[in-house]
Amino acid sequence: MTDQTRSPLSRRSFLRTGAVAGGAAAATTLAAPAVLAQAPLVVKMQTSWPASDIWMDMARQYTERVEKMSGGRIQVDLLPAGAVVSAFQVLDAVNDGVLDVAHSVSAYWYGKNKAASLFGTGPVFGGNPTTMLSWFYQGGGRELYRELTQDMMGLNVVGLLGFPMPAQPFGWFTNPISGAADVAGLKYRTVGLAADLMQSMGMSVAQLPGGEIVPAMERGVIDAFEFNNPSSDMRFGAQDVAQNYYLGSYHQASEAFEFLFNRDFLDDLDDDLRAIMEYGVEAASTANTAFALDNYSADLQKLVDGGVNVQQTPNDILATQLDAWSEMITQLETDPFIKKVLDSQREWVERVTYYEILNSPDYRLAYEHFFPGKLPS
Repeated sequence: MTDQTRSPLSRRSFLRTGAVAGGAAAATTLAAPAVLAQAPLVVKMQTSWPASDIWMDMARQYTERVEKMSGGRIQVDLLPAGAVVSAFQVLDAVNDGVLDVAHSVSAYWYGKNKAASLFGTGPVFGGNPTTMLSWFYQGGGRELYRELTQDMMGLNVVGLLGFPMPAQPFGWFTNPISGAADVAGLKYRTVGLAADLMQSMGMSVAQLPGGEIVPAMERGVIDAFEFNNPSSDMRFGAQDVAQNYYLGSYHQASEAFEFLFNRDFLDDLDDDLRAIMEYGVEAASTANTAFALDNYSADLQKLVDGGVNVQQTPNDILATQLDAWSEMITQLETDPFIKKVLDSQREWVERVTYYEILNSPDYRLAYEHFFPGKLPS
């Protein structure tokens, strides 16, 4: 941080008094107006991703938009996981003011409160990622998130969600799988409530950040894993430690990025700069979606061309996941707040997805019509 951001004088006061002082000086000192240009506000932002991960590029799409929309009044110091704190510690760092902003996912702090996982890696009830992100902004999810983080946990943070992630693959396996019996006993990496889900299916689960997955496979700590998408997986070398890749799963089918802001940091901003920081999430969400679809699809084709066995997750596993979710929901709902969140999600999905399903033509039928034989059998 610069001295400016560490000063006891608030950001809001600094920006306002700086502008007044600059105007007064300009009126009396005409010889050197360039010297009076206001220095940008430097924002310290860390992600939960390795520097090489595609999600760093997507976080940068947010910072670039914030800087441009602010006209240079904001400059974001974007850092990868480990630069200040570890991938799983960004919530604490934002709460404590060590970081102004973090770019992560809520499942990474599910160990503090299981309800965190409902804002990204909970049961989907049939809703897709866009359905669930819409619930956050239109169906009461944002207020429930605020209740969890600020009222119940006493955290000094404001959180927003952005980018409806494509459903995550079931993951990478050293041997082909055809049903639930093939995964029982495997040591598997995932995070959030998905860890509980997989354990109920007989798997032994380790929760690891992305940068630790391949080394864990090489050491035999795990023998199967998921992270999120073909681009991230390929960049950290998933194809070097496993060759069977299964797409489409219910374990994390509605996740979004979590943008964590220190509450004091936001409150100190001028109204227009705060709006830029917050609405920048929505702008980046659109950019992230286009960027992801381009890169994820291109990198999946590279994996196929490189000899990876790419298949859809077997229906037997999907059905077992749904049964496991049903059992888990009964247990989770003994917590009154979790039940309140799940009731809200169910009500939203029942109405919205009813419309979405009835209104959606069979896109697979159209794809197979124009590209026959392309999809795996």
